[in-house]
Amino acid sequence: MGFVGNIGFPGLILILLVALIIFGPSKLPEIGKAVGSSLREFKKATNGIMSDDDSNKVEDKK
Repeated sequence: MGFVGNIGFPGLILILLVALIIFGPSKLPEIGKAVGSSLREFKKATNGIMSDDDSNKVEDKK
């Protein structure tokens, strides 16, 4: 969430307005769901990589 923290509130509103103009109000919920599920999958993948890395470190110490 570091990237979103760097945008700021005014930038986030600008992005939402541009998305509303481009896609229209009927498509925004679908796009939001797609982005949310993509972020969730990305987090799962990165957590899996981190846990694999941690388990390798534990095995190396043995």
